[in-house]
Amino acid sequence: MRVPYSRAFFELQWRFAEHVTAISGMPLDRVLLHYTNFYIRFGLGREYDATHSVWRMYLDGLAIATDPVDWTWRLFLARPSVPPPSLVATFGCFSYADAGDDCMRLHFANAQSCECSPLSGACFGARRAELRALFAHARQTHPSIQRVLGTSWLYHLPAYRRLFPMGYLETARESSSRFRNMPLWGQFLDRHGDVRPGIRQQFLERLARVSDMRDLARCFPFTPLAVDAPVALFDGFYDENSHSSFAPDCR
Repeated sequence: MRVPYSRAFFELQWRFAEHVTAISGMPLDRVLLHYTNFYIRFGLGREYDATHSVWRMYLDGLAIATDPVDWTWRLFLARPSVPPPSLVATFGCFSYADAGDDCMRLHFANAQSCECSPLSGACFGARRAELRALFAHARQTHPSIQRVLGTSWLYHLPAYRRLFPMGYLETARESSSRFRNMPLWGQFLDRHGDVRPGIRQQFLERLARVSDMRDLARCFPFTPLAVDAPVALFDGFYDENSHSSFAPDCR
C-alpha cells in the first residue's frame, strides 16, 4: 500500500515550525498545533484540542526523541486513516462533504492506480466522469444542497480549473492563511506523496528571509483559493454533449 505522505513532508513542516518558534517566541508545542498539519494527519479531527490524549502522547514523545521528525513520521504511520469530516461520498479522485447550511464541500485526492498525473490531459475524461457521478449523487440524495464550496491551492492550476464551470471559478478569492490545513501544504506534494524539490527549495529560501510573522504567508508559492457558487452552475455541465471536445480517458 502506498504511503500518501512522505517523511520529507513532515520534515518540511517541522522546519517551518522551528522558524515560527524562533521569530515569534511562542512555545514549540503551540506552534506545532497551529502552524503545521500534524494534528489533522494524526487523524485527530479539526478541534485542535491541546489536551487530546494522542496529541499529548506525541508531545511527550518529542521530549525524549533523538530525531523529532522521525518520531512525527512514525506516529503518523501508526495512526489509522481518517476520512474528511462529514464525508458523504467518494468518486475516484473527488469526494464531497456536508458543509452545513445547504452547502457541500468538494475535496480532491490522487486516487488513481495508473502512473500518469491525475490532472494530465490523458485523465481529463476520467476526472469529468467522476464529477458527473458526484453531482448526480448529490442531487439525488441531498436535493436541499444549494451551494458548492471548495478551498485549495489547485484552483491556480489550469489543469484543475478546466474541470469546473467558469461561473464557479469566478468566485475564487484568496483564503486567509490557515497554516495547519492541507489546502496550503498540499502544494508541496507530487502525485506520489513526495515533496517536490524545486518548490521545497524556493520555500525554504523565502522562509530564511522572514523575520516578521506577518510575512509568513509570502513563503508559500500559492495562496489557497476559496470558491463558493450555486450548485445550479453544475447542472448539465458534465453531460457528454456539453463540450465539443474531450481529452482521452486515462487507461
